[in-house]
Amino acid sequence: MAKMFYTGNRESKLLSKIESSKERERIKTIRTIRDNIDAFSNKVSMKLIENGLIETVSKSSIENQIARCLDELVKAEDFDIDYMVAPFRTLISSPNIACLYLTAFIVEKLINHKDVIDIYGSDEDIYFSILKELNAFMAGE
Repeated sequence: MAKMFYTGNRESKLLSKIESSKERERIKTIRTIRDNIDAFSNKVSMKLIENGLIETVSKSSIENQIARCLDELVKAEDFDIDYMVAPFRTLISSPNIACLYLTAFIVEKLINHKDVIDIYGSDEDIYFSILKELNAFMAGE
């Protein structure tokens, strides 16, 4: 006979708090990026090029593409964001949605850009490089 599991009020409250804290973090991250798209795209593109993860003929072109991606992120619906990051959901257990979105953009779309020679490193390397810059950027705000 199968066991019956009842979620009590306490468990429901705890799950609700976890979900709302994730949503607050997501909103805070997107708001910070929206207010500083140019500065953040400059930092991310510079770090990716310095770390040798992206080889390019034009740093400013990469910066513009990342800024365009971030602009799409802040205007996108939740469904569009989830669709873009779906192949990368298992990359990390508790991902930052903005870093995951930018990683997906770099791996799937930026690699085909005319000014990109090649993209090196694993998806995790790109994700953690972006996450490090985002955390430093948010701490500085």
